Amino acid sequence: MITTNKQIKIKNIHEFPVGIGQLIQIGEEEIAIFRLSNGNVRAIDNKSPHPKGGKLSDGLVSGEFLFCPIHDWKISLVDGVVQAPDQGKVKTYPVEIVGNDLFIAL
Repeated sequence: MITTNKQIKIKNIHEFPVGIGQLIQIGEEEIAIFRLSNGNVRAIDNKSPHPKGGKLSDGLVSGEFLFCPIHDWKISLVDGVVQAPDQGKVKTYPVEIVGNDLFIAL
């Protein structure tokens, strides 16, 4: 990984399969990266906001939403907000694609 201007280069965008979460570790943070079928890439904290937790990188993607693999909570990949009737929020991280390289800001 390369760090430039508070952004960290993760890897080539083509190393992320479409619709499948990938876990990356940056320091103490576990981040789930999702390459979506519409071309967008989203990055969120890997821990479910449900009190019992869960790894979001294993969740199912539908459009710009992720379904928690354990509790089936619907979570926006855009802003991290859990959809009603459930409540909570997941931290999101800004990402940028430059050429074929994916960068994330912490």
